Amino acid sequence: MAQGFMQSFNKDLAVCSGGTDPADKVNDKAVAVMKEVDIDISHNKPKPVEQFLSESWDFVITVCDEANEMCPVFTGKVKHRLHIGFEDPSELTGSEEYIIGEFRRTRNDIHKKFLDLYLNQIKPLL
Repeated sequence: MAQGFMQSFNKDLAVCSGGTDPADKVNDKAVAVMKEVDIDISHNKPKPVEQFLSESWDFVITVCDEANEMCPVFTGKVKHRLHIGFEDPSELTGSEEYIIGEFRRTRNDIHKKFLDLYLNQIKPLL
């Protein structure tokens, strides 16, 4: 969801997403709640973070609560390393209504925090 929002803020940004234990595909509920805000992430494919470790980055941002501690060391040049953590709604149990509500809450939190990051830290550098 974070990658989808960052790309929506500026189509010219090079935004990549990698996980420490990536799923086989993007979660269907994440795809659905992002479609509600007119962002299509259905074409994205989860990738292992290891494929990005030796590259240079302006920003490396961890988003899962435990990812900050589990994230491997980037050996390429990283100008800014940030952690903006969110609870992973895909790990929740309960009714379908509850879980989709948590996906929406997480989506809204990601939008708010990443829009702030873009407007206050990234856009001024462009």
